[in-house]
Amino acid sequence: MSGSEVVIVGGGVTGLSAGWWLARSGVKVTVIDKGIVGWEASGRNGGGASHYQSPLFDEEHRLWPQMDELLGYPTEHQRERIIIAMTERQWEQYRFVAARHHRLGHPVDLLDSKQVQEAVPLAGEKSFGGVHYRFGGHANPQRTVQAYAWALQDLGGTIVQHCAVTGFDTAGGKVTGVRTANETHGCDSLVIAAGPQTDRLTAQLGVEIPLAAARAEMIITEPAPMMKIGGVDGHKLYGRQTMRGNLAYGGGPHEWVDIEEGGPVARPSTPLMRNLASRLAELLPKAAHLNVIRSWAGVIENTPDGRPIIDRLPGSDNVVVATMSGVGFGLSPASGHAIRDLVIDGVCSFADIGILGLSRFADLPADWRQERGWLPIT
Repeated sequence: MSGSEVVIVGGGVTGLSAGWWLARSGVKVTVIDKGIVGWEASGRNGGGASHYQSPLFDEEHRLWPQMDELLGYPTEHQRERIIIAMTERQWEQYRFVAARHHRLGHPVDLLDSKQVQEAVPLAGEKSFGGVHYRFGGHANPQRTVQAYAWALQDLGGTIVQHCAVTGFDTAGGKVTGVRTANETHGCDSLVIAAGPQTDRLTAQLGVEIPLAAARAEMIITEPAPMMKIGGVDGHKLYGRQTMRGNLAYGGGPHEWVDIEEGGPVARPSTPLMRNLASRLAELLPKAAHLNVIRSWAGVIENTPDGRPIIDRLPGSDNVVVATMSGVGFGLSPASGHAIRDLVIDGVCSFADIGILGLSRFADLPADWRQERGWLPIT
């Protein structure tokens, strides 16, 4: 049996960030993943870092501009973001959100249609206006996952890949070991941050977590002329312009899936790619001539209310669970900090995260997925 003070199940961006934060505090950490780190949704998303509705937002906002220096590797983080309103209803909603940001002291500008075209050269003339967030921004998911992994290893952390967890050893109300096909990893504390497999793992410890898995597909175009602000959302799309000029965008609708034993199956491109490309051409018509050169999909987990769960697991004195409901990438600097605090101190030091507790689902009906229609199409 090998041993670590903390074993983290899940090598996505949340588990890696938590491992890095713990290693910074001198903790011996082992991260175990069934595949390659960041191979699921952590490396396949729009890269957004502006989750202002989360209790973790202030810490997210504080940390992202520092992450390249803190990690010692590039994340390609770029500050600022523009959201374009394509309908009058959206414009009304965005103005409401902008007013809220002003009250909170966040720097936000309202743009009319002409100003949108000036700020976003690829945009067209049909927008009703836009909101310029002078905070938040975006980063490169693949680069960021690798940066967390390397920084964790630089601090002495261990990453075990291609190694699925098969079960847990328990004693006295605590998890004492994490079993895999090859060996058992002893631990003083356990973090479960396994994305859409999280509920299967917590069920082995007697705790049911309400999750529904869905494919989140992205498309990548040929390079376009570089824009000054590469983070542009709108038309129910999210994404960014890469450092090479490619447009990387996603935005649903979700394709609900069932997770089989061993994790998600192969994810070929679907007809959703055509829908995404059509909406992107409407959002950025001066890029409509660009070919889509790649697409990918990552499977994300969704909680019933769309908010993450970051909490100590009931009935297990030394287990923390973190499932991010599709917003794990942007919140990762802050979520890793919160997980570190729960493991070491038992409480988050920088924010009240009670709203992210598992107890909020205590009265959730068993057929909640059926009620919402969150079921795979057969």
